[in-house]
Amino acid sequence: MSQQHSAAPAPTPTSASAVATVAKRRDWWRDAVIYQVYPRSFADSNGDGMGDLEGVRSRLPYLRDLGVDAVWLSPFYASPQADAGYDVADYRAVDPMFGNLLDADALIRDACELGLRIIVDLVPNHSSDQHEWFKRALADGPGSPLRERYHFRPGKGDDGELPPNDWESIFGGPAWTRVTEPDGTPGEWYLHLFAPEQPDFNWEHPAVGDEFRSILRFWLDMGVDGFRIDVAHGLVKAPGLPDLGSHEQLKLLGNDVMPFFDQDGVHDIYRQWRLILDEYSGERIFVAEAWTPTVERTANYVRPDELHQAFNFQYLGTAWDAEELRAVVDRTLEAMRPVNAPATWVLSNHDVTRHATRFANPAGLGTQIRTAGDVALGLRRARAATLLMLALPGSAYVYQGEELGLPDVVDLPDEVRQDPAYFRGAGQDGFRDGCRVPIPWTREGSSYGFGDGGSWLPQPASWAELSVEAQDGVEGSTLELYRAALRLRRSQPDLGAGDAVEWLKAPEGVLAFRRGEFVCVANTSGESARIPAYGRVLLASGEVAEVDGEAKLPADTTVWFTTA
Repeated sequence: MSQQHSAAPAPTPTSASAVATVAKRRDWWRDAVIYQVYPRSFADSNGDGMGDLEGVRSRLPYLRDLGVDAVWLSPFYASPQADAGYDVADYRAVDPMFGNLLDADALIRDACELGLRIIVDLVPNHSSDQHEWFKRALADGPGSPLRERYHFRPGKGDDGELPPNDWESIFGGPAWTRVTEPDGTPGEWYLHLFAPEQPDFNWEHPAVGDEFRSILRFWLDMGVDGFRIDVAHGLVKAPGLPDLGSHEQLKLLGNDVMPFFDQDGVHDIYRQWRLILDEYSGERIFVAEAWTPTVERTANYVRPDELHQAFNFQYLGTAWDAEELRAVVDRTLEAMRPVNAPATWVLSNHDVTRHATRFANPAGLGTQIRTAGDVALGLRRARAATLLMLALPGSAYVYQGEELGLPDVVDLPDEVRQDPAYFRGAGQDGFRDGCRVPIPWTREGSSYGFGDGGSWLPQPASWAELSVEAQDGVEGSTLELYRAALRLRRSQPDLGAGDAVEWLKAPEGVLAFRRGEFVCVANTSGESARIPAYGRVLLASGEVAEVDGEAKLPADTTVWFTTA
């Protein structure tokens, strides 16, 4: 295990004044705007080209001024980085790439003082193959009690040369790897639904549950406000690990309940976790990354005694089309209402092409796109889509840099790519580097203000004019649009929390709804549209002209009205 456990002082509770600062909004998570930070690409404090926790800490005032409620940090744990930190070797230590536990403690405290909450990633489905448990399991050989904490099985065939079942890895190829035993002979196989360096835990073993309950308490005692649960749908496997009976299993994801995903047993785990979370003051929360066939099954994860939120991947994958958007909004709200959970809305994250680039391309290409498309159109639609998302009832997620209108970097040369999936040759395409390029803070410098020593992925020269410095205080800039939208969202009582919208009659290709004294209209039609001037314009993603009680809404534009 890492030496950070002994090198860092025991975490102490945050100050009473700081807790009071962030605890003043009851049920804050029901309408929260949560900002995702991908630490290696946010800010570099020591000039090594890699973002770190101290860099994040230095930029917290920017996030406060942006107007978000919470910051979700992608993994910063000790890790060999076989999957960008989602292969955890030590859940109670910070990887030296990002700093140490003292840096984490300082970041959490500063965020609290600024009125920001901190949510950290938790990876309970699998560990790194460098985790102490797994290394000992290999060293101890067959029959080791440590092997029972993972899924070790004998192979099929005369000499055990075939995998135990037909499951396929999300990253391509079999979901099983055969080990060489301590005596040098080919031995058992272990399950890994992702990379071979990410062996799946066996959640049927009580030691696994005990360990993660301890990990939860460790970080809660440090002062974090919640956890985003990676692969929340994957912990429990069907009894006996039955064959699936088909190939190209990736194509089935999201359409069927798989024997390794979305098993009902996961809910018992989360009910236990919820009891722990509820012991702590300050309304700490759980957020599920749960890929399920339907939003109705997603709702199972956010029942009152389980998790608080679940990502809405159905919305993320919806095209810029009024009819399709209305349908997914209705389905989401209807699914969440019976369990009294807030809907969540998200347009981008660290695993998909940024929405400014997705919307620059024709619909139907999926969420990983390798062409720039019409950049101006993409930005116009992205701005409009953001205002639509922020007008919907529930909680919204913003991925770092989208407030700058950043597109994906689709032309990274092969020699600079670092997405682990890119090198596997099967499964995921491995083009996630494009949305992970470090964000620009200034017009000049070796990495546009990211740090003093360049950046781990090259940034386009065009990003100088998309930097925070270039957009700060500039009327009509994407950054100022986000700031204004988040400010209004907090000040308008009819925005944010809730579970319903009142749809209004609108021209084809236009989406319009009312929430109390607030009206949102989004034009996805590709042509300008005339709509009623529902009241005073609060904000618009483009120029809106009002004439004789009507408003001319340009193509790919969203407008907010107030009737007050």
